[in-house]
Amino acid sequence: MTVPTIDSNSTPECPAPEPGCNTAAAGSTETQTEEAEQRPVKAGEAPIKKEFLAKVTPAAAAAAAAAAPVTEPCTEPSAAPAKATGGQNANRRAQNKNKAYQVSTSDRLCAKLSLGEDCPFGDKCTFSHDIAKYLTEKPVDLGTQCVLFDAYGACKYGLRCRYAGAHTDAEHKQMRVEGKQQLYAHNDFGREIQIRMRKKQITFPRTDAFDRTYAASGGGEPPIADQEPKRQKTARRVDFRGKTYLAPLTTVGNLPFRRICKGFGVDITCSEMALAGNLLQGQQSEWALLKRHPSEALFGIQLAGNRADQLGRAAEAVGNECLVDFIDLNMGCPIDMAYNSGGGSALMAQSAKVERIVRTMRA
Repeated sequence: MTVPTIDSNSTPECPAPEPGCNTAAAGSTETQTEEAEQRPVKAGEAPIKKEFLAKVTPAAAAAAAAAAPVTEPCTEPSAAPAKATGGQNANRRAQNKNKAYQVSTSDRLCAKLSLGEDCPFGDKCTFSHDIAKYLTEKPVDLGTQCVLFDAYGACKYGLRCRYAGAHTDAEHKQMRVEGKQQLYAHNDFGREIQIRMRKKQITFPRTDAFDRTYAASGGGEPPIADQEPKRQKTARRVDFRGKTYLAPLTTVGNLPFRRICKGFGVDITCSEMALAGNLLQGQQSEWALLKRHPSEALFGIQLAGNRADQLGRAAEAVGNECLVDFIDLNMGCPIDMAYNSGGGSALMAQSAKVERIVRTMRA
């Protein structure tokens, strides 16, 4: 059998076009592609076929050119680039520049002065003590009825209230209605707790004594005689039998929500999850989670953390400073912030650490 050979230097002949082959369409496509490639294309633009381009009349082009702003070239020499400042908060500091709503503390009225009280800082206070100037620049009141004044007989915002006319006399003194309950909530500390924490006026003698005796006993429970000083408050047992319990709900179980649930018959309520480390730092936002309304008959506070010393000190501070019936330890929070640090649901797999935490908190 003979096998045909093909010379690599020879050019094969193209077969003749079959009848019915649309050679005109192929030529038209090639022509359009060549036209699209010949047109100048600006950077960032895709080439578009001619049939899809919008037709622009000379008059419309002239009008668009006349309406375009004329920019003059800059003849001044460019300034040297500013040296970048380091620091992890450099970008955060730059975000707050040139904001019109920023108000200096010197333009804000002192909170003590707005209530008609003497400022403990005197001339060193960074807030304004000029009541006449503040009232002149203050916006008009939003109404003539203050909800807080009607409910409690006093307003804790004083002259700074946007309804101050309802509880301010002609001499800019704050009015009070005797006989009304003037308590907004228990465990409402404000900046007081923050100042006391920073000045180390809140001590933890029970926790410190327990840590010393715990270490001396080799990790076992120390004798009762060594757990001095004794509790300032006598712990009482909370009977949970036959009662409905509103579980702690982070970002949901705040004081207004718990008040609503009390109206539906809840017996026992608990605060949102409070981080022990933030409480010991005196963060107002964290201590604000511990507020208790007078309608909450049985109220608990939930603490979260992963260190026995922190949780013990936080439990001691909460027990001494707050009006609370029981303290709950968070062992079920699954969020990354708590789990990755060894707290929350991560404690479920660390029985030895949980034992140490519980012993320290109940010392």
